Amino acid sequence: MNLLNHTLKYLAIALLGILSVWAVLFYINMLDEVYDSLDDGLDNYKMLIIDKVREDPGTLSRNTFGEGNYEIFEISEKEARKIKDIYQDTLMYMQNEKDLEPVRMLSTTFFQNGKHYELKIISSMVEEDDLIEDLFFALIWLYVALLASILLVNNLLLQKVWKPFYDILEQLKRFRLGKEQSFEPVETNVKEFRVLNETVGALVNHAVDIYSSQKQFIENASHELQTPIAISMNKLELLAERNNLPESDMEMVGQVIQTLERLTRLNKSLLLLSKIENRQFSEAEIVSVNQILKELTEEFADFAAFKNVTISLDEKADLRALMSKDLAAILISNLLKNAIVHNVSAGTVNIEINTHSFKITNSAKAAALDPEKMFYRFHKDSNDKNNTGLGLAIVKAIVGFYGFEIRYWFEGVHVIEVILTE
Repeated sequence: MNLLNHTLKYLAIALLGILSVWAVLFYINMLDEVYDSLDDGLDNYKMLIIDKVREDPGTLSRNTFGEGNYEIFEISEKEARKIKDIYQDTLMYMQNEKDLEPVRMLSTTFFQNGKHYELKIISSMVEEDDLIEDLFFALIWLYVALLASILLVNNLLLQKVWKPFYDILEQLKRFRLGKEQSFEPVETNVKEFRVLNETVGALVNHAVDIYSSQKQFIENASHELQTPIAISMNKLELLAERNNLPESDMEMVGQVIQTLERLTRLNKSLLLLSKIENRQFSEAEIVSVNQILKELTEEFADFAAFKNVTISLDEKADLRALMSKDLAAILISNLLKNAIVHNVSAGTVNIEINTHSFKITNSAKAAALDPEKMFYRFHKDSNDKNNTGLGLAIVKAIVGFYGFEIRYWFEGVHVIEVILTE
């Protein structure tokens, strides 16, 4: 839901509440005005009838409601003292409606020729249920009209007002680190949008500067660290080839060489993680996961035979993904190597390719792994010194880089599934 419609949603709810309260107050005030008007009319009619009685005493004989809408009864003085002007709602049978209809009635007394009389006058009034129904439908139409008007204002006026904001947002959506892009400030007279222009521009420039510094550092580290390590390893190998060292010293030299090799692998893995997180890879392309799995299965065949592990590949579908081919190979290679290394003698690695995912299953002596920790950097479930603890962390970084999903579960064997497409 966009910003304008999000605002409209709350405005519609608030408007409904306001109109509801307004309708109740309007209904009460309108009824009060109707009753005041009717009562004033009845009071005026009372005075006219009393004047008519004084002019025509025969009027005193009208004791049923007729075309004059009043009746007169003689009452005792005691009863007359109890009756004041009383206005009340009552029902009366109407010939035209053939039903009881609400009327407003005034009950009063007057004195004529030494006698007391009670006078009752009626006047038709609005039916409350009809009034409520009419008011309800009028309220609904008013609500719809107001919402339509607000929606029209949103689409025509507010979109124009918020255009600078959406222009800034569009630039941010298109912005990618690593590309020759710059943030172009949007022209606007609105103070808040000018501040947003300046803030976003500063943040983008700062991000570009940091990205450039990190990229340069990674390139320098890759070159500067690998060179002295390689020189050290070469000198140690030359020293070992002279065969004039005691056996204990030769073992020590071998341990140092293994440590340097592990340092080389660790350095390469950390640099790879940094490149993935900083998005320093080529543009994505359509890659065949089936083809990569076939090639890597053949490459790992000798290693698997050495570990006495059998690899099987079940292609149930042709799986393709939009990603860097290099990262796809690294992703699958790390998972496949992990399944072979952490296996048992005479174990199995089963690869299954489905329409939207591929799954690698391997036997192992260990119980279920912790799904929360297994993808952490330097997390190890074995004491293998050659294991850097970064293989699954790199897998997780690649999966997150492309918005894929990875799942792990244990059902007597370890299962890792990578979901590439929906």
